Amino acid sequence: MTIEKTVSEAIHHRRSVRIFDEKKPLDTSRVKKCIEQATLAPNSSNMQLWEFIHVTSKEIIDEIAPLCFNQNAAKTAQQLVVFVVRKDLWKKRANANLDFIDSIYGKKTPKSEQLGREKVARNYYGKIIPFAYFDVMGIFGWLKYLLILIIGLFKPIYREVRKKDMRIVAHKTCGLAAQNFMISMAAIDYDTCPMEGTDTWRIKKLLGLPKASEINMLVSCGIRKPEGIYGNRFRIPFEKVYTEV
Repeated sequence: MTIEKTVSEAIHHRRSVRIFDEKKPLDTSRVKKCIEQATLAPNSSNMQLWEFIHVTSKEIIDEIAPLCFNQNAAKTAQQLVVFVVRKDLWKKRANANLDFIDSIYGKKTPKSEQLGREKVARNYYGKIIPFAYFDVMGIFGWLKYLLILIIGLFKPIYREVRKKDMRIVAHKTCGLAAQNFMISMAAIDYDTCPMEGTDTWRIKKLLGLPKASEINMLVSCGIRKPEGIYGNRFRIPFEKVYTEV
């Protein structure tokens, strides 16, 4: 039985592997488990505005590779995971959170009898989230932004309320899930490479993804070949990027 690496060991083991051993297939169920662990990543307001497309078909991988500009990481991949941002699902995800709240406190608790935490949670997903995510062609976002500017003159307030701001929030969330996935893969000696150099529009069309969805990144998967790691790891010295205040 393979002993999984510790978190620290997995982080140090993980490298962006550009060439995989095509003679060493991956266990699909183990990769799927790592994707499941990706869903445990922290995410903004627990909205979970993501989807994960697990590509195990070699035929589809061969179709995707040219759309990744024939990167070796794509051409030699044994499997691929496409991390997809679904900001358009914000209503469904907010309702899912409200349903979860119902399962804890009951569905028909009168407002006058709601406990403090329940009342805050229902208000958050029933009012604040719709205020933050609702928009029409970006117009409502700018109206919200002007309102926030005025309120912000008098007290601290959340300011990222425009359409482009919420898009960034959703992509940050999806990136956290991707990192969870890659560390989980490294823990079981499976290798990955996150790829941003892709034609996301054509990949969306190939996979039949909704128009409103956005691809955050593709992660190729396999077992590394020694030549698949392009040199020693380089990082800016820690003291150059670390500040204690």
